[in-house]
Amino acid sequence: MSTYAIGDLQGCRPSLSLLLEKIEKESPQASLIFVGDLVNRGPQSLQTLHTIRSLGTRATALLGNHDLHLLAVSQGIRKAHANDTLDDILQAPDRDDWLDWVRRRPLAHLENGYLMVHAGVLPQWTVAQTLSLAQEVESVLRGPDWADFLREMYGNQPAQWDNALTGTDRLRCIVNALTRIRYCTPDGAMELSNKEAFGPHLAGFTPWFDMPGRRSADTTIVFGHWSTLGLIQRPNLIGLDTGCVWGGKLSAIRLEDRTLVQVSCPQYQQPG
Repeated sequence: MSTYAIGDLQGCRPSLSLLLEKIEKESPQASLIFVGDLVNRGPQSLQTLHTIRSLGTRATALLGNHDLHLLAVSQGIRKAHANDTLDDILQAPDRDDWLDWVRRRPLAHLENGYLMVHAGVLPQWTVAQTLSLAQEVESVLRGPDWADFLREMYGNQPAQWDNALTGTDRLRCIVNALTRIRYCTPDGAMELSNKEAFGPHLAGFTPWFDMPGRRSADTTIVFGHWSTLGLIQRPNLIGLDTGCVWGGKLSAIRLEDRTLVQVSCPQYQQPG
């Protein structure tokens, strides 16, 4: 059976429906792995979750930074942004059921030799370590104190991984790597302020996947999150955020042979 990895949806349910129709024609009953940012900024966040959940065991949906933002807003920990489109979830009569479902999604997933994450992997981490660290955060999000953790989750420090990190600092560092990272400094610390594609003005920063000596380089990593990069296909790297919510494309790739499936998307948000 085929397996497709799918890029950032961000609540663009109409585009998702079109993409699923194309996938179904090529590979009926394929397994589907969504690399995070399921909701927010597109027009139908709740309906997007409905569609994913209706796929049952065929679908694996990872957590992205926008999905964590939904959880934080739902608990009054973060204020909604002007361009958020989360009210359909937050005002749903069964909102608690949807929030419970979201917070139980994984942060990393390994399938058929591919490691799937939303944003990236710190250069110090092996694949096995990445999965283990993701599970540390997942266990907290799935536990009774998940809202308490969200209150402490936001912030850019510590930016440098250390195996000796403990408590909230450790968990925050893991979350930032898996859901927010784009660049690293030469010593392997996260640089979390820049969202642009690499250029001369960013000299001194390196995309996380190009860091020398990255310990996960022997495994193909599939990620989203970085729409300004667009589609990336390398032997050991697949980037799938092709800017659906910005009027780009929604992209899926069949892992067995790297067949690319895309649909063009309406522009729901203006960059800025």
